[in-house]
Parts: sequence; structure tokens; C-alpha cells
Amino acid sequence: MTNLIVTPVISEKSMDNAAKGRYTFRVDVKATKHEVKKVVEEKFKVNVLKISTVIVKGRKVRAGVRRTEILQSPFKKAVATVKQGQKIAIFDSGAKE
Repeated sequence: MTNLIVTPVISEKSMDNAAKGRYTFRVDVKATKHEVKKVVEEKFKVNVLKISTVIVKGRKVRAGVRRTEILQSPFKKAVATVKQGQKIAIFDSGAKE
């Protein structure tokens, strides 16, 4: 159950959301919202108000000299909204706003 969260999603959009208290994680495809909420609360010591999940469809990319098509695998993304004033240190970029 602890390996439910695969990795944090670090992108321009997720960093903007992190400033608003919404943190994005790549999670196991079979994970439920309740399981994700429990793991985030235990691991990062924050109060989670809401979890939103979406399954990101695998896309085709071309790679190599022959430009062969490779299908990337689909994954599940979870966005955790935490209580106002709480933060998750992984997403702290150190920039002052």
C-alpha cells in the first residue's frame, strides 16, 4: 500500500496548482481515491480535503532512426487538495511569490 504513489508530477501546470494547495502525483492504476488519500495523509502529514483522479491515455511517439511508433503505457494521475496553509515539501521550489 505504501508504493501506491509512484512519483510526483513536476510540470508547469502542477507547480501552479501546488501554489494553490493542489498537489499532483502519478499513482498505481488500481489505486482508489480513498487509498490515495490515506497514503498522502500518512506520508506527508497533511489533511487532504479532496482527491481527483484521471487515467491518462497512452500516446504514440516516434523514435529511432526509422521513426518507428512506440506506444507509451497509460497511467493514473491523482490531484490532492490539502487544507489551506499546509504544504508538501516535495513541491516547494523555493521561489518567493
